[in-house]
Amino acid sequence: MPVGGDVYVLKRILHDWDDDSCVTVLRHCRRAMVPGGRILNIDAVIPPGNEPHQAKAVDMMLMTAFTGRERTEGEFAALFAAAGLRIARIVPTGTMVSIVEVVEP
Repeated sequence: MPVGGDVYVLKRILHDWDDDSCVTVLRHCRRAMVPGGRILNIDAVIPPGNEPHQAKAVDMMLMTAFTGRERTEGEFAALFAAAGLRIARIVPTGTMVSIVEVVEP
């Protein structure tokens, strides 16, 4: 992490919301960021392919009962790009969630 940069944490926030609402939240976060700041988004990242993964089951539940959803790396990248941000890296945690590190372009 950069010296002097602030770190903002969003834990299991974005999966509760539709894409437009997520972009609104992320735009507000971007406006609040100091130069060199980073967002650590802790959420499930659905892996590609048809292999079983817990996030896929949670995704089905969220989509049938709520407006939220779990997302793939590409879907997260699109959300962050729409808010003027980009993914710097994704850190798996050994659990269902990963840490998606997000920065200004």
